[in-house]
Formats: sequence, C-alpha cells, structure tokens
Amino acid sequence: MVPSERLEQIIQRFQFLEAKMAEGGGDIAALAKEYSDLRPVVEEIEGYRSLLADLAEAKEMLGDPEMRALAEDELPGLRARLPEAEAALQLSLLPKDAADGRPALIEIRPGTGGDEAALFAGDLLRMYQRYAEARGWKFEILEESVSELGGIKEAVVRVAGQDVFARLKFESGVHRVQRVPETESGGRIHTSAATVAVLPEAEDVDIVINANDIRIDTMRASGAGGQHVNTTDSAVRITHIPTGLVVTSSEKSQHRNREIAMQVLKTRLFDLERQKLHDARSASRAEQVGSGDRSERIRTYNFPQGRMTDHRIGLTLYSLGAVMQGDLDETIDALIADHQARLLAEMNG
Repeated sequence: MVPSERLEQIIQRFQFLEAKMAEGGGDIAALAKEYSDLRPVVEEIEGYRSLLADLAEAKEMLGDPEMRALAEDELPGLRARLPEAEAALQLSLLPKDAADGRPALIEIRPGTGGDEAALFAGDLLRMYQRYAEARGWKFEILEESVSELGGIKEAVVRVAGQDVFARLKFESGVHRVQRVPETESGGRIHTSAATVAVLPEAEDVDIVINANDIRIDTMRASGAGGQHVNTTDSAVRITHIPTGLVVTSSEKSQHRNREIAMQVLKTRLFDLERQKLHDARSASRAEQVGSGDRSERIRTYNFPQGRMTDHRIGLTLYSLGAVMQGDLDETIDALIADHQARLLAEMNG
C-alpha cells in the first residue's frame, strides 16, 4: 500500500496551498490549478484514513463484552470496503497527463484504399462528431478537404469540453475498415484504412514561434470538392522552416485563417515536444496504450460481421452500428482502465 509518509506530504501540500491562496500571494492561477488537482486526491486519502480509523475502533470494541456483538456486526463490512478504498486511492495517485484537461485537435486522413479510404475517413469524422455532441463538447471543423465521392481527403477538427484529450487521446493510430465499398459492383469485401491523430491543443506559454522561422503564403481558397472558388486570396499556408511542418487554413476570412493556421502549427510543434519527452521516458520499457504511435493499427471495423475490434486490449464489440453513431464510451472506458492498470503495475513494481 502507499506509504503513510507520502500521504501526509500530500495533505501538507494541500494545506499549504490553501493557506497561500487565503493570503492572496503568489501566482493565484497556478496555485488554484494545483489545489484543484489535489482536492480529489486529498478526499480519497481522508476517506481511506477514516475507514482505517473505523476498523481500528471496531477491533478495539471486540475486547469490550458490551460492544463485542456490535463490533462483530460492523467488521465484515468495513473489511470488505478496504480493498476498494485502497484501489481508489492508488488510482488517484497515478501520475496525471498535464494535457488531459485540454481541448484536442483531431486530424483524420485516408490511408490505403483510395476512394473507399476517403469515404471511411468521412465516416470516422462523423463518428467523432456524434460522440462529441453526446458528451456536450464543442466540435469545430477547422479544415476539411472533400473528395469527389464525398469522402475526406483531410480533416482537422478542434474539440473543446471537459476531459476532451483525456478521453480522445487513445484514438490516435490506424483505423482499418473491412466492407463492401459503394463503388464495388461485385460485392467483394475490401480492406482500407484511415489515420487519426489526436493532439492536445497548445497554449501560448507552451510554444513560442520565432517570426523568422515561418513563411506565410496566401492563396486562392477552394470550396468543397474544389468546385467553388473564391475570388479573393483568403487561404493561408504557414511553413515552419526548422521542422518543415506545413499548415493551411481555407476559411473565408484571411485573418481567421492566420489564427487557425498558427494555432494548428503551435499544437503540432507542442505534440513533437511531447513525443520527444515520451520517447526519452519510454526508451527502456515496452510501449503502452496511448503512446501516440500513429503508425500502429489500433482498430478494425468489420461491417459484414457488425464487429469492432480494438487490437491493443483485445476488445471486440458486436455493435458496430452503434459505434459508428458515436457510441464510443465502452471502448474508451476499457482503454482508460487498461492504461491505468499498466500504470499501477509499474508504480507497484
């Protein structure tokens, strides 16, 4: 179990933050953030300690003839609650990803499979949109390039709300689909794929971009399928020279396009930094779920069998129709539970 010294350190830190905020000194925003993050941990510690105190009191009562019957009645229930309280406390002490509470950018692109891959990319876009709507998140399409058949050549979406990145970060990777394409007259099942990248949105303090490191070009924007051409050069393309990253935005407002493109560029640069840090930390251990390896095939959507399989945790659901309608909670909850179990094993190893 967690050493009592560590629990006491957390309590003392929480009390220090509380006193510091009452004084009004220091960086109030930073203090409030740490205080808010520690509060649920402290509540778990207090609940665990209260349970231990009740157990100790009930054991003492066993020695009192008048209280023995009451103690014998209470002890089984208290002992049964102890493993659950210990598990909840350990979960609360797991290292937190600082980006979990941030908005996320979802980038979706077709992989192998031509027109069918682009159509599947569009299906994934709508799946995430429905999931976001079900959770009350804001879903904003920043960039969308549509194929002639109505599929997606590329889509960049911003999703904002509670715990967005925490729940979507496990979606990064290659999503494979097996189905009979609409363009297939012979009824043969094809396999194609689309890639999904989920990035935590960068904040201004995360990434500072030197003006000399970027090149900004304006160009004529085109609408869906390239059919409707604006008469103004409103689209913006930003090239980050040191990394070679290129970001475009094609909304009607050139000013808005600059804002969008710069935010996407900052987010991609922030993601590069996170990947470097992750690689350094995980160099000596096996990769974990949620590592962000976007070349990994993570999931298969088999339409003839109505089956969705997540290969990382061996989860198979025969409710593909519901999944494509945005019913992703069962899968995401299972991925989070698996990730937490790995972290717990590592912490206790």
